[in-house]
Amino acid sequence: MSGHASFEPTNKIVKWFEDRLPVLGLAHASFVAFPTPRNLNYWWTFGGILFFFLLVQIITGIILAMHYVPHEALAFDSTEHILRDVNYGWLLRYLHSNGASMFFLAVYIHIFRGLYYGSFKGPREILWIIGVVIYVLMMAAGFLGYVLPWGQMSFWAATVITNLFSAFPIVGEPIVQWLWGGFSVGQPTLNRFFSFHYLVPLLLYVFVILHVWALHVVGNNNPTGVSVKKDQDTLPFHPYYTIKDSYAIVAFLLIYFWFVFFNPNQLGHPDNYIPADALVTPPHIVPEWYFLPFYAILRAVPDKLGGVLLMFGALAVLAVLPWLDRSKARSLTYRPLMKGFFWIFAVDAVLLGWLGSQPAEGIFVTLSRLATAYYFAHFLIILPLVSKFEVPRPRPASIMDAVLEKSGDADEAKS
Repeated sequence: MSGHASFEPTNKIVKWFEDRLPVLGLAHASFVAFPTPRNLNYWWTFGGILFFFLLVQIITGIILAMHYVPHEALAFDSTEHILRDVNYGWLLRYLHSNGASMFFLAVYIHIFRGLYYGSFKGPREILWIIGVVIYVLMMAAGFLGYVLPWGQMSFWAATVITNLFSAFPIVGEPIVQWLWGGFSVGQPTLNRFFSFHYLVPLLLYVFVILHVWALHVVGNNNPTGVSVKKDQDTLPFHPYYTIKDSYAIVAFLLIYFWFVFFNPNQLGHPDNYIPADALVTPPHIVPEWYFLPFYAILRAVPDKLGGVLLMFGALAVLAVLPWLDRSKARSLTYRPLMKGFFWIFAVDAVLLGWLGSQPAEGIFVTLSRLATAYYFAHFLIILPLVSKFEVPRPRPASIMDAVLEKSGDADEAKS
């Protein structure tokens, strides 16, 4: 897609540089003149929020790594040293730990927005799949980082999660031993996880660049889901959406800073302030809140391999979503039946998160199985069938028509 204006430097030095390496022109076309649908609402600001929090995590992570010691006898004490002795170490630690939670909160909203408005549908299949890869890398980075403080929950989370790979026949045990660096979670495991925690964000950054690139090839989706009709339906990204994104980031920061300054440990687990002890198993091992829905799916099946396959399948089904929904309408705004099922699915996802925090016993197991069954039924049964038989409501001919209709100026524009 072409921009609203080309970049023409007036400064001679800038022009000389631009003729040889057109970086500024690329940035201008991508983040200034990039044509953006004029009807985007605030649900589209979460891409900018996510990029902001990626920078926050990288910067705070680098500084924390300067004081952290990846050794099983020193890791817990070095984390406490950061909190107590390093100048503003408490602030850096809480910015990083709560930043991870805000990162996942924003990505879940971003994903549900994509599901509601059909952002996964053609020609945005590759864009969506790259987004799923980014989500998986975020989960890997979040898990690796959670292990590093080397508290009780960190140690046992590493033990439980890495043991899942042993469910795979033949290759499972070698993978587990390679992750551990031996025959149990210990010093080599901590070294590996610290190294991976550095590597994964670099991969994440690469895929974010690919995600932005893919977005600029096919352009933004929009709330109506109709195709963009050149300049009449678009506005330049700056200043219209840079201002909107900035406002949304500031609003989201209020939530973030409330946790950082007033309730920094609310989203963590108190057992992680106990040094890791391989001889004492916590009574109830739970991951961070953003993993809880998948933890519930894992525990819903009595067979270990079956639970692992379902857990990974819950992620894989997102990647094939573009080929499951065959409706001609993208946005659920014009699909009332599927909209109802979407909200049932949203409730089901929240229910899975709550069940993941409960003990794996009694009614919680039964509810987990029912919620897991609905999770997969939504994607594999309900979505394909409804998209095949549902007749969407009439859609506007263009984004401009939808904007005028919403503002009540449609009749005036026609006259």
